[in-house]
Amino acid sequence: MFSRKVAPGIELRLFEKKDAEAVFAVVDRNRKHLREWLPWVDFTSSPEDLRRFIGRVREQFESGRGPQTGIWIHGAFAGSVGCHPIDWGNRNCSIGYWLEEQHQGKGIMTRCCESLLDHVFEDLQLHRATIQCGTGNVRSCAIPERLGFTKEGFTRDGEWVNDHFVDLVVWGMLEDEWKARRSKS
Repeated sequence: MFSRKVAPGIELRLFEKKDAEAVFAVVDRNRKHLREWLPWVDFTSSPEDLRRFIGRVREQFESGRGPQTGIWIHGAFAGSVGCHPIDWGNRNCSIGYWLEEQHQGKGIMTRCCESLLDHVFEDLQLHRATIQCGTGNVRSCAIPERLGFTKEGFTRDGEWVNDHFVDLVVWGMLEDEWKARRSKS
């Protein structure tokens, strides 16, 4: 079972089928907030939808293509951070994340991403990680910036979110940059 302690009371843990109801409750409670930037929200209408997602991401992990984890704060589900399937031929992956609205603005997601990046670069020995954020999603873009990622460019109309295309900012981090940054902290 994949898990990482991020900070006191904050843990990353690979999703399990039994988590579906808890995850759905948080998604449903935060639906309006999440759907502004995440295209999957409108397609998540029941715990069964989450069970299928959990099955897919567990298969991804078991086949060595990276973890997709829940963020648990004092034992309660609060969001997610994980790898989109790893491209082993190029030793890279992209990272996605979201957090329940009530927990935003406290540095939780930055710490969770930092923990996942330690795993990606140290344990998995990947060469590169990217994060893509909607250009208008200021809070999401602040995370890779805070973590020292390089803004590499933009993808115009890069993602269909609900009823319109969203431009994406592309952020990149190389393994030697991450290791140099971590050695300073």
